[in-house]
Amino acid sequence: MGREFGPGEGADAMKKNGWTLLLFGALGLLAGALADRWLKQVPALAQLTRSAELNWRPAADLGVLRYELDLTLNFSVVSLACLVLAFLLYRKL
Repeated sequence: MGREFGPGEGADAMKKNGWTLLLFGALGLLAGALADRWLKQVPALAQLTRSAELNWRPAADLGVLRYELDLTLNFSVVSLACLVLAFLLYRKL
């Protein structure tokens, strides 16, 4: 006789792993960026849409291979709130 699976168990349940957490985090930041752009037009919410910028520019010249990357992240209160909401949704899985 086989084991019966409860809700959220078995092969059909979404696995909680690092990739799923990364996906939820990226979608939360994307949703926060979109909400940030939409809310910038509302003067009463201007304080929530001010952002802090984080830059990272790794580069290397290895003779055969040369690369330069320019990564910029803009964090605001709205985007961080959406990131926290995405993490809470991940925990509910």
